[in-house]
Amino acid sequence: MNDLSRSLIAGMVVLVVGGSAYLWWQERQAAALAPMVAPAPVAGEDSPPAPAAVHHAIEAITPALDAPLPPLTETGSEVRDALIDLLGRQQVLSFLDVGDFARRVAATVDNLARGHAASRLWPVVPAPGRFLVVEGDGATYMANGNMERYSAFVRFASAIDTGAAVALYVRMYPLLQRAYVALGYPDRYFNNRLVEVIDVLLATPELQEPIRLTLTEVQGPIATARPWVRYEYADPALEARPSGQKILLRMGPENARQLKAKLREFRQSVAGKGVSG
Repeated sequence: MNDLSRSLIAGMVVLVVGGSAYLWWQERQAAALAPMVAPAPVAGEDSPPAPAAVHHAIEAITPALDAPLPPLTETGSEVRDALIDLLGRQQVLSFLDVGDFARRVAATVDNLARGHAASRLWPVVPAPGRFLVVEGDGATYMANGNMERYSAFVRFASAIDTGAAVALYVRMYPLLQRAYVALGYPDRYFNNRLVEVIDVLLATPELQEPIRLTLTEVQGPIATARPWVRYEYADPALEARPSGQKILLRMGPENARQLKAKLREFRQSVAGKGVSG
């Protein structure tokens, strides 16, 4: 289990806002960013037909702003300055890695629904402190003290202004779409994937009982300098869950509930009125 931090979710919070400044994007980007939906797999002879994919077009999210801003570019410090305008300079310095931000964001969002989210691709910096465990009854459990490591971030995420974040997401969308295509998805649409990943996070179970852990053994003569990164969930069903769900589990039930409430709000804005296709 990697030392997944509170900050990884910050990338999601910045991304999962969608909402109101779309017309400028429709006028300038419609030709370059036509809706793209992954083809459905061919069903077997005895298989039921696969459900139609739902396309969440960013143009259809909500009405445009009265004074829409131009799209961001990859030149200069536009992305950094836009993030500072939304979150504040100190918050950006504390939580985010703005270098190659769109690529990091696209990769991290995609990986949150997979088994592993590589830390080298995170758009955020690690949280301070280390993962804490407690021993009891001959077993190792996740310590309640870990929840306190995420409380500052939960306050930060809950305080983000959704309306202002809407404009940032839409302004950044052309960069995010290009970065997503560059990951190897030439026929996919980033906003569709974003909605899928939010749904994965919202499906995280709420566990009230202590979570038991195991320490992965590493063969070799050299001791691991950071043994706490090798903890895994003892329950194979939990360990097999997507990386984003495991992050929420590590944050504790109360922190997870607050973040999931914010994610539901963001999903309502980002998803708009999906169209089956």
